[in-house]
Amino acid sequence: MTDDTLSRIAPSRRSVLRTGLGAAATLALGTPAVLAGPREVKISMQRSSVLFTVLKVKGTLAERLAPLGFTPSWHLFTSVIEPMSAGAVDIHADVADAVPIFTQSARAPLTFYARERGAPAAEAIIVPAGSPIRTVADLKGRTVGVSRGSGSHYVLAAALKRAGLSFSDIKPAYLQAPEGAAAFEQGSLDAWSIWDPFLAFAQAKRPVRVVADATGLTSYHRYYLVNDSFVAAQPEVVATVYRALVEAGAWMRANPQEAVALLAPIWGDLPPAVVAAANSRRTYAVEPVDRAQLGEQQAIADVFYEAKLIPRRIDATDVPIWQAPVGRG
Repeated sequence: MTDDTLSRIAPSRRSVLRTGLGAAATLALGTPAVLAGPREVKISMQRSSVLFTVLKVKGTLAERLAPLGFTPSWHLFTSVIEPMSAGAVDIHADVADAVPIFTQSARAPLTFYARERGAPAAEAIIVPAGSPIRTVADLKGRTVGVSRGSGSHYVLAAALKRAGLSFSDIKPAYLQAPEGAAAFEQGSLDAWSIWDPFLAFAQAKRPVRVVADATGLTSYHRYYLVNDSFVAAQPEVVATVYRALVEAGAWMRANPQEAVALLAPIWGDLPPAVVAAANSRRTYAVEPVDRAQLGEQQAIADVFYEAKLIPRRIDATDVPIWQAPVGRG
């Protein structure tokens, strides 16, 4: 390569300096530079994910995550087991106590990062008010709607077992909650095992009778889970989400009327009394997960295994648990 060739392809020190000064001037004048944007953190939701709904609508989580270089993206699911097991999102909203039994059975790489304290009246087996069905034993031979893998799936299984029945004694209709709501309203189901807010929706639509709720069967804790790889790489993001959930729960309890006003339009402009009824059956008290308090999870796993709803017996207490940093909520 000749010196002449080199001079044509290598910029001079002066030209580099001019270029650098020009770029600096451009930035000073406010011309947008090409910068890396915030990283997306994918969060799952259900209609029952009330606290994440509050954080989304109020913009609280977006505000808290921005200094960490993240922005939330929200993904609504009617069935959460598949996306949780597949790792389709990073952070999972609250799920009924039965759901982690299925994901654990599937060996999904998930870590518990919080739970909402129990609310057994928030899921129930209901029938039309005029139905001859008055006890769980009366469900024998009847068509009962339930969402496969949900907390209400366990309530139904446990209630049947307590009454001396099994799933083989009924005609289960496996329907996601919205489809179950339509079927129940149209009279296609003899009974429906369901959770709030769908329980409150059904009670507002027509007179119904509660045959049994979760009282005495399960506390109905709701658990929050996160992908193993995400919590390992981004513990501060998880800590931020945890603190925001704790605060959102405190806000719900301290401001019941404002909470109703926020949720009613999101839930289809429901009458305030219906939203208030659903909220009254939830604690919204977010707390750390204590392995010593996972005994009910084992009871659920055992019932599901006996009913052949999961393929293998599992130790429901043998799960990864993330704990919030001490002194940081």
